[in-house]
Amino acid sequence: MSTFNIDHTPAEIVKLFPKASDLFKKNKIDFCCGGDKPLRETIEKKQSINGDELLLTLNHAYEEWEQAGNKNVDWDQVSKSELIDHIMKQHHHYLHQELEPLSQFVTKIFRVHGQTNPHLKELHKLYHQFKADMEAHLVEEETQLFPLVQQYEESGDPAIAAKIEVLNKDMEEEHQAAGDLLKAMREVTNDFVPPEGACNSYRITYARLADLESNTFEHIHLENNILFKA
Repeated sequence: MSTFNIDHTPAEIVKLFPKASDLFKKNKIDFCCGGDKPLRETIEKKQSINGDELLLTLNHAYEEWEQAGNKNVDWDQVSKSELIDHIMKQHHHYLHQELEPLSQFVTKIFRVHGQTNPHLKELHKLYHQFKADMEAHLVEEETQLFPLVQQYEESGDPAIAAKIEVLNKDMEEEHQAAGDLLKAMREVTNDFVPPEGACNSYRITYARLADLESNTFEHIHLENNILFKA
């Protein structure tokens, strides 16, 4: 019996089976910002996706993953404070460490190869908009939202809950903007595939951009679909 079907949302699937995110990224299926819509809707809109094949691959991969003894963290059973600690260690720390060094790589390949690869100008613009937005976003989460969530967990104060609800909406809008920038970067770089004969800096930049996308989409998924939910 299949675990997943077209009435499940990508967010629900990734919550149970994190590695499904790889399959969704390959097929350009949103599992974070717009991950709350049934797979049925995405399959109907994207003619390039064969729904039967997608579900067969997805369920087979999940069965293999389970048989290998893997267990997923049930985030619904984890406190908000523990989830925040995980997000801080796995995602915020990553961005704090990666955004500036990757900026230097994006700038370097634009300066060296921009004349012969004009799309690098657009990549430079998109990346630095993403960097500026995310740096401000991290500060807002770390100084405002996360402390409020932890306070509410201790006190249950309805006034704090109301403040959290307002901030969550702002954060989700910022997540959508960040996701759109990442999708634009993927498009302008031909799915982060460097051109033939690209130098090492070029290849490293694209590989790190792909890692940035993966980490950020997982980050957004954990917040939008788990932390921000009541």
